[in-house]
Formats: sequence, C-alpha cells, structure tokens
Amino acid sequence: MRVRIAQEAARLMSEEGVRDFYAAKRKAAQHLGAPDTRNMPRNQEVEAELLAYRRLFGGARQDDHLKTLRSAAVQAMRFLSVFRPRLVGSVLSGTAGQHADINLHLFADTPEEVSLFLLDNNIPFQPGQKRLRVTRDSWEEFPAYEFMAGEHPVELVVFPLQGRREAPRSPVDGRPMQRARIEEVERLLEADD
Repeated sequence: MRVRIAQEAARLMSEEGVRDFYAAKRKAAQHLGAPDTRNMPRNQEVEAELLAYRRLFGGARQDDHLKTLRSAAVQAMRFLSVFRPRLVGSVLSGTAGQHADINLHLFADTPEEVSLFLLDNNIPFQPGQKRLRVTRDSWEEFPAYEFMAGEHPVELVVFPLQGRREAPRSPVDGRPMQRARIEEVERLLEADD
C-alpha cells in the first residue's frame, strides 16, 4: 500500500499540479480507499516515484519542458544577478512538471530592494510571504514575490545577506535545500543537450 500511495501521489503531483507532498499523499490514500492509513510513504519515496513517472510518461516532451524551464531560470537569474540568485526546487531537481514554477532565492539587505528593482523595471508582481523550515524544529516567514517570465511563473524568496550561508530545510528530506548558482544551472543545461 505504501508504494501504491507513493505512485498515486506522484501521479497527482504530475498531472493535477498538487505541489504539497502531504496533500498529495492524503489525496492518494483516499483515492486508493485507505484514507486512515498510517503507513504513508516518506517524501523522498514520492519524489523518486515522481521522477520515474515523468521519465515513463513524459519522455522527450518532459525533457524539453525541463530544459525550457531551466533556460527561463537562467534568464531570470541574469536579470536578478545583483541579488545573487540561487535556483531551488523542482526545476533544479528535475522533477518539474507542466504546473511547475521557477523558484529562486535572492539575497538583499532589505526585501524592499527587490520590490523597488521589479518596479523600476516595470515587472508586475504579487508580494507575499513564504513559510520555510529553517531548523529541524523552527519555521520562519520570508518575503516573497511572484511574477511571470514569459509563460513561466517565477517565485522569488528574499533572504538577508547572511542567509546565503545556510539554506532552509528541504520539504523532501529535511536537509538543507540544494541551491544552484547560475553557472551550475548553465552546466545542467549543457548536460541536457
């Protein structure tokens, strides 16, 4: 049952755009007739099934979509270079589906620097907050901005300058999030070719 829930959660994340692991697992358990199960798969198991699902059903179309998202991420990172952007999330890990957005971490003295930069460049955006786990037992809210880069939604989360040293915890495995500088994303694009 655990494997079946992981597979169904991966399908839901891929096809229906469910982004939250917990919600995907709960919905999968309900679809499989086991809403009260306590034998839920770990997020890493769901992510592994998500990669397998995308390879199996996405094929070349998935590869092209991921390459397009990574190219858009590089363009956004160049545009925002003054804030030392780092790519995180599904576009970096390779699990990005059709509903994925590009997630960037930025670093500034104040969040207002980012909003002023976007305003000065006539980029329409939505301000918000992003709640992230910073240690094993604590969470913090960070300023966030969302905008469209062509057809792709981009989410910016702004950290203080010293926030480069320690990444927030990954929702997948609880370890510090993997973050990639622009050079690393460019190498991924070269490897995609």
